[in-house]
Amino acid sequence: MRVLGIDPGYAIVGWGVLDHQGNRFTPVGYGAVTTQAGEPLEQRLAQVYDGVCQVMDTYKPEALSIEKLFYQHNQTTVIGVAEARGVILLAAAQRGIPIAEYTPMQVKQSVSGYGMAQKKQVQEMVRILLHLDKVPKPDDTADALAMAITHCHCSRSALSRLPLRR
Repeated sequence: MRVLGIDPGYAIVGWGVLDHQGNRFTPVGYGAVTTQAGEPLEQRLAQVYDGVCQVMDTYKPEALSIEKLFYQHNQTTVIGVAEARGVILLAAAQRGIPIAEYTPMQVKQSVSGYGMAQKKQVQEMVRILLHLDKVPKPDDTADALAMAITHCHCSRSALSRLPLRR
């Protein structure tokens, strides 16, 4: 299964593509779509959309794993992130890519085994699980790879609960 993990934002959209077979993860590509501060939000959203479409068209994922929007502190940025998330979901829907959403706690639990893990712990586990020399930068990219790993873990366990066909 090929999974695209996305850490949504309007300044930086982290993305990571993994192939998952059995219990093995193979990183296929990862990076970030970035926009410039000071540009109008609608221009930034267009750049996010175009960048994410390019990633989807290049890597042809079978699933999209994206962070469920979680409002915690900054009311100003949550709306922009929600709008960026919307254009990302639109890009996936236009390509018929199934979408799975996970909370930050689900990602931490899936990747590190502890739902209250620190961000650096999760990023180090991403490095270890993917056999990378260093944690991918920017942090949003490592977070996106964690999203993809989470989907692989969760979809595998969901499949194992399906009744066997005879």
